[in-house]
Amino acid sequence: MKKWIIFSTVFLVSLSLVISILVLWKADAPFNDMEKKAEQLALTSKSLAIVSDSYAYNGNKPYVTVFGVDEYGKEKAIFVPITLEENAIQEVFLQDGITKEQALAVLHDEATVKKILHTKLGYEQQGAVWEITYLNNTDQLNYVYILFEDGQWWKRILNL
Repeated sequence: MKKWIIFSTVFLVSLSLVISILVLWKADAPFNDMEKKAEQLALTSKSLAIVSDSYAYNGNKPYVTVFGVDEYGKEKAIFVPITLEENAIQEVFLQDGITKEQALAVLHDEATVKKILHTKLGYEQQGAVWEITYLNNTDQLNYVYILFEDGQWWKRILNL
């Protein structure tokens, strides 16, 4: 009887683990598919010659931010709308704005940060922005948006 209880427990735990992994994998599949399509569009539209990274950015309008190098060797970020409309693609040269580290330094100068959750480059009405999500010292969620062009604050959503 004891062996059956141990077997049943191990079986149920293993089954739960496998199901959890499958659910997480399937939930991430649409994002991976959209990122691959956006990367392909950035290459076929000749906006980039080499793609190095990409991720989804959900602002007022959802975009996929694709990083890479153009045919002249300049690093760029391409903002591809999820509709995959080639004429709606926006782009910035990374040398023309502040880096991720500089955006984080702007945040640290004015806020008490306990933990950075993520930092993403995205596109809004104002242009390219760094979206930084963090927890403050009282574990409250905060979003700040810093303009890519000059490092000025654009928007703050604090203490959620």
